[in-house]
Order: sequence, then C-alpha cells, then structure tokens
Amino acid sequence: MSAPRTTLPWPLIALFAAGYLAPYLLPTTVGRLDSGLALTATEAGAVGSALLLSSAAAGFLLASRVDRVGPRALARIGLTLAVLGYGGAALAHAVPAVVVGALIGGFGSGTSTAVAATGIAAQPDPHRTTTVGLLGVSALAGAVYLTVPHLGPGHGQPLAAIALTALAVWPLTGRLPLATAPARTRQTPAPLPHPRAGLLLAGTLLCWSLAQNALWGVSGRIGLTQAHLSEATVGAVFAIALGAGLLGVVGAGALGPRLGHALPVGGGTVLIAACIALSASATDLTSFASGEIAWNTLYPIVLSYVIGLAASLDPRGRWAVLVGSASSLGTAAGPLTGSLLASEAGFPVMGTVLAAGLLLIAVPMTAVAMGAGRRALPVMEIPVETQAYDKATAA
Repeated sequence: MSAPRTTLPWPLIALFAAGYLAPYLLPTTVGRLDSGLALTATEAGAVGSALLLSSAAAGFLLASRVDRVGPRALARIGLTLAVLGYGGAALAHAVPAVVVGALIGGFGSGTSTAVAATGIAAQPDPHRTTTVGLLGVSALAGAVYLTVPHLGPGHGQPLAAIALTALAVWPLTGRLPLATAPARTRQTPAPLPHPRAGLLLAGTLLCWSLAQNALWGVSGRIGLTQAHLSEATVGAVFAIALGAGLLGVVGAGALGPRLGHALPVGGGTVLIAACIALSASATDLTSFASGEIAWNTLYPIVLSYVIGLAASLDPRGRWAVLVGSASSLGTAAGPLTGSLLASEAGFPVMGTVLAAGLLLIAVPMTAVAMGAGRRALPVMEIPVETQAYDKATAA
C-alpha cells in the first residue's frame, strides 16, 4: 500500500536534486566550456572532472560529520557554496576564475548531497525517497537541456542553472532539523557494519560511475561531431532520454520487490554496457538517440537500487555517504577518461572498453545485491506524488 504524501521528506528530496544536478548537466557543461572558453576538449573534460572531484571530497570529508554539525547548518553551507561557486563561474570569463568557481560549487554540491544521503538513509524506505529524488533531478535536467540551446552561446548557462537551483532550494532548509533526533544522538560511536559488502560496493560503484560518466561527459561531442547533429537536436535527445529515465524509474517502482535486487543491479548493468557501446558508435540521429534513450532509461533504475543498497548497510547513513562519494570519484574521473580514450582511440573503441569494464564489475555488484536481498532491503513503491514531477517534465 502506498505511503501517504506527507511521509515523503521533501526538503531532503530537494536537497538531493540540487546536489545531483551538476553530474546530470555534465555533457552540456563540458561542451560549453570547450566552445565558450579557450579550452581544448581534454582541458574542458579535466575541468568537469575537477568539479566532480571537489564534490566527492566533500562527501568523504563529511560522511561522519553531518550529525555533529547539524543537517540544517550544513545544508545551508553547501547551498551557499553552490550559489557563489557556480554563479561566479557562470559570470567569469577568465579560465582560472571559472575553474575556482567550479571547484567551490562542486564542494557545495557534495556537501548538499552528503546531508541528503544521511537523512535519506534514516528514512523507513530510503530507496523510495532516493527514487523520487532521481525523478526530480531528471525532470529538472531535462528542462535545462531543452532551454539552454535557445539562450545563446557561452559557458555560463548550465552553471547558472545549477546556482539558481541551489538558491531555490534554500528556503526548504528551514524544515531540516537543527540537530539529529535524540534517538540517534544517544547512539555511541560504532564501527561500520557489513564492511566487506560496503567496501566492495564502494569499489565497484566507483568503476561503474566512471564508465557511465566517461560516455556521458563526451556524449555531446559524439552527437555533434560523429553523428553530425545540431546542438538543439542533441539537447532534445538528452531531454527525451532523461524523460525516458523518469518512466523507467516509475516502472521499476511499480514492480517494487518483485524483481529482487540482483536482477536490476546486475542485469541492468549488462544492458547499460550494450547501450554504451551503441551510443559511442553512433553515426546518425537514429543510432545516437536509441543508445542515449535506452541508456538513460536504465541508468537511474540501477542507480536507485544501488543507493538504496548502500543505505541498507548502515541505518546511520555512513555507508550511503561513503558509497555515494566513491561514486562521485568515479564520476569525477569520467569526463577526463572519456576525453582521453576518445582522443587516442576514437569514440567506438572507447565505448567498447567501457562496456567490457561494466561487464566485469557486474559480477561483484550482483553478489552484494544478492546479500542485501537476504537482509530484506526495502524497495520503493511509486505513489501518486510523482505526478508533480510529470508536470515538471511537461513544463
């Protein structure tokens, strides 16, 4: 039976979306750094990697400190850094200033994500909350992809979109607690439970995210240079792909625990590998759109299960933050890895290498998912609240 609407922690969901927006906008951010500033494609990919590395650093630094500092104060610090960093990078024209702003903004995104992940892990159904958050960030990113090509050239538009999102989420932080609930603050420090499963999940998710974002970081260039599409067409493909991701997550939520956890994580990763190979070898609109749409349909489904998997390992949220930060490290290395592989071997070979890596790590990820299934990890059932995100997508 679906939970009442009031049970969803909307401030945490909004904070989650604000923190995750930067990785979702990576192709247009890197592409516009390349075209709008005096940067090569590899240099633009390196800036994108530095932004995401800063976000990962925040997650590792704050994994065990959210309770100590307090969710409300830390969320406001993160959002402030995101507004100032991304906003400053959007307005700046000197490359060093843009890089510094991106690093500050990335740290703010990571801080926001750490607070959201810790709070979500303490929810009765963390997978359900995570999936609604992914629905929100997918809808928001899709709207940005449809809008940015019509706002003229320059590097600042996607960065400004992230800054404005952080600013819009700020009022909701008043509904976050000043400190953690007494029941949690009474808990004495304890070692991380399930260390082997947590470390294995963190290591494999680092590689998993690297492969995803190696392609995602250069997808814009594949569409523009290899498939010979316009920026508006590529943006429309990305928006449709993210919309397909919304439908995929809703479908997975409707199925709930019927599929178990090994099939969505392991089987989904194998299918993603095939999509990456197809996208990287695309030479026209049909193959490019097919690969991107199929890939983006599967990506948030698998990611939602993996994040819920991490949350199930520790109800205090430490594994959720640490695994998320490991994912951010892979995400950070992705743009530069993709740019280097593409420049040295071409897009199709890059796709083949990434797909092969995903097939290898699908095995240990499935093993962890099977263990979590035996612990009865809660799985989301999508209720009517997602109608709000359908409206956001339409807008």
